[in-house]
Amino acid sequence: YAPKVQRRRLDGDDMENPASLIANLGQQSTPPHDFSRKLELKSWAGKTLFPADKAAVGASWSPPSSAMNPNDEALEFELTDFEMSKVRTKGNNTLAIKYTVPADSKRFSINIAAPGHRNYDSVLFHFNPRQFEKGGQLVLNSKKEGLWGQSVSVPLSRVPKIFGEIACTLMIQIHDEGFDVYIEDKHCARLEHREELMPAKSKLFLQFAATDDYGSREQWTVYKVWWGHKEIMAKEDLSNVYGVNAYSGMHPKKLFIKGLSKISTQQEVEMRRAEFERAFHKYGGNLGVTVTVPLHVTFAFVECETEQLANLALEEMASQYDIKRARRSRHEALQEERAAKGQSKENVDWD
Repeated sequence: YAPKVQRRRLDGDDMENPASLIANLGQQSTPPHDFSRKLELKSWAGKTLFPADKAAVGASWSPPSSAMNPNDEALEFELTDFEMSKVRTKGNNTLAIKYTVPADSKRFSINIAAPGHRNYDSVLFHFNPRQFEKGGQLVLNSKKEGLWGQSVSVPLSRVPKIFGEIACTLMIQIHDEGFDVYIEDKHCARLEHREELMPAKSKLFLQFAATDDYGSREQWTVYKVWWGHKEIMAKEDLSNVYGVNAYSGMHPKKLFIKGLSKISTQQEVEMRRAEFERAFHKYGGNLGVTVTVPLHVTFAFVECETEQLANLALEEMASQYDIKRARRSRHEALQEERAAKGQSKENVDWD
């Protein structure tokens, strides 16, 4: 004998409305092993580095308990087709990572290095959340020949929750200013370039370290890794982003024009570039000015031939545009420093 069970209807119960049930399923959160569609990580604009097998749904990696040092059984990838001169247009510039960290984990770390890093003895970018240090800190740094640089530290209370979540998304975007860090789509920090990256196409190296520097195993799980191109996400107002303007310096020849209408197509980019090339032509010498027009923003850059012509443009064009001197990017400063060192060496050799 099977007792008859009567189903009690509750307020808001939509089981009798299949359309409503399907709608609710569609609104469920993104699975822990995948990226949200809102991030717009297009398959044609990049590739999934992990898991390598697309059929391996739910695959994951965690630092093995047998690891004795950071490089021992670490998870590593090549970030191919990186070209500094094209990061703002179509070159690979964005690393996305889906992961989870236990609530009791002390820390974990990620390293990005250039060719010739010698087992990550030199690191361009180091990402290292530390849950129990000074109330919780996100530490960004670089390392050169085994020596760590001056860190950028962000209180964990100022970033989206990292430890104890079902899953988190980290994005690292590389451009001429440095490495921008986005956690759950929030711009949390920047590590400005400390070493010049060559403009020609090359590759970078990504490492998920297995232990800290003292051999203690790092506790976390990586579900998915993507590398490719995404439009630069940094907004005009970066006043609340840790690490921005750690290096400061005004560009002698480049001008910043703001208050423009937002553009969203390549045709609009070309039209705006042509407008500024005509308007500022006389400040660019025989070859004209160099104009940079990013998509989906309200500003542009115009580079004049000399500092004197840039000063003149600031004077004469202020009535037509909201214009000021642009801040020199850290990468540009590194290029100038290298050129100056090379010139100094030539002078010494000549003497």
